[in-house]
Amino acid sequence: MQPFNASPIAMIKSAFTHRNLIRTLIGREVSGRYKGSVLGIFWSFFTPALMLVVYTFVFSVVFKARWAGGGESKSEFALILFAGLLVFNLFSECVNRAPGLVLANTNYVKKIVFPLEILPLVSLGAALFHAAVSLLAWLIFYVLLFGMPPATLFLLPVVVLPLVLLTLGVSWFLAAISVYLRDVGQFTGIVTTAMLFLSPIFYPRSTLPQNYQAALQANPLTLPVEVARDLLFWGRMPQWSSLAIYAAASVLIAWAGFTWFQRTRKGFADVI
Repeated sequence: MQPFNASPIAMIKSAFTHRNLIRTLIGREVSGRYKGSVLGIFWSFFTPALMLVVYTFVFSVVFKARWAGGGESKSEFALILFAGLLVFNLFSECVNRAPGLVLANTNYVKKIVFPLEILPLVSLGAALFHAAVSLLAWLIFYVLLFGMPPATLFLLPVVVLPLVLLTLGVSWFLAAISVYLRDVGQFTGIVTTAMLFLSPIFYPRSTLPQNYQAALQANPLTLPVEVARDLLFWGRMPQWSSLAIYAAASVLIAWAGFTWFQRTRKGFADVI
């Protein structure tokens, strides 16, 4: 059995070496999702737009929710809410799919030449595509309702990159462990649903009691959700020190997940 390199350099080198294969698989992933439908890839735009309308009605009309520090506008609430959902959906789409990545590609497992470690990268690439389309929908609604968005939106990649690394680390870990423990996929869906409501997406963290605010801060989605919202809607700069600590932790998590995947993959063929 050949050894699988788990160093940080190997993690970066694998993505660079197989970039053309990753690009091809991402294209197949995106186009395959809407294959046979009349509207095709346009569903990637209509779906977030429809969910934006639904969430707005439920929380601003039914529950009469208003954002602290914001106005009475339902459109404002919808765009603030959707800015947080952009971050959550990117994370949850990858994490929910991660447990099935290896199991759904068993034909690749026994092919030594196929780089299994790129499967989470392919899933992430497709999720980034859908996040970009959702962001485009958000920008169109913002321009129509409020005019030009703040210039701080160009700093959004600074928030997305650490989140991408965190998501990759978690995806590598879940993709590997689910080969040996099939219940992981069921548990992951429950956890991501809980994280949706335990993240400051539908409410600002400042409205919670102080002890709950500290607990919410431990949620790995809290910082990117709040920073993305500040950049996109409020035009506020992030706290660079907090973002730097988050980025450093994300790098370590990505490496840890990659290491786990590389160390355990030699047994995939025996289990599957």
